[in-house]
Amino acid sequence: MRRTITVLSGLLLAGTTMLTAQDDQDDVHNLIIKIPEVALLDLESVGDKTINLGPEGPKEAGEALDFSNQTNSELWINYSSVIGSKSEPARDITVQITSGKLPTGILLRVKSAKDAGQGDGTMGTPNGEIELDETAQQIIGGIGTSYTGDGVAKGHQLTYALELDGKKGSYANLDYDQSTTLAITYTLTDQ
Repeated sequence: MRRTITVLSGLLLAGTTMLTAQDDQDDVHNLIIKIPEVALLDLESVGDKTINLGPEGPKEAGEALDFSNQTNSELWINYSSVIGSKSEPARDITVQITSGKLPTGILLRVKSAKDAGQGDGTMGTPNGEIELDETAQQIIGGIGTSYTGDGVAKGHQLTYALELDGKKGSYANLDYDQSTTLAITYTLTDQ
């Protein structure tokens, strides 16, 4: 009988040790993942970001200034965006003249092309051609979490066009003393 009690005691002790060991086999810790908010915009060009536009002078007496071919497509908008689906579901890019005054009788337009496809994500949608003034106007809308790639031929190509205002009498308003430098500002904004 003494042998049976010793064996039973040994089995009980081994079983208790096994139960205790099983309780210590798992442990838990927290791992925090933080995705940063990103809202970056850049203008890229092969050379200088300064654009020169102006009509050609006439070659013969009696001819008008020539506004044809007064376009420039050398600038590209690049952006990186990480949105908050609840707090900031999308972003837009606005454009406006922030310094200088457009000469009387002249219109300045800018158009954004579709994204060049060198990045990934929910790319913005161009809003067509914009007639520039001092008011911020949306040129690209619906930007989600995305990146365009960095540099020329990445993102959205911009095309500027300078033209004579189509209103009767606009030519009479042209004044070479109104030659000017304009600051054009692009802003990545939350919707």
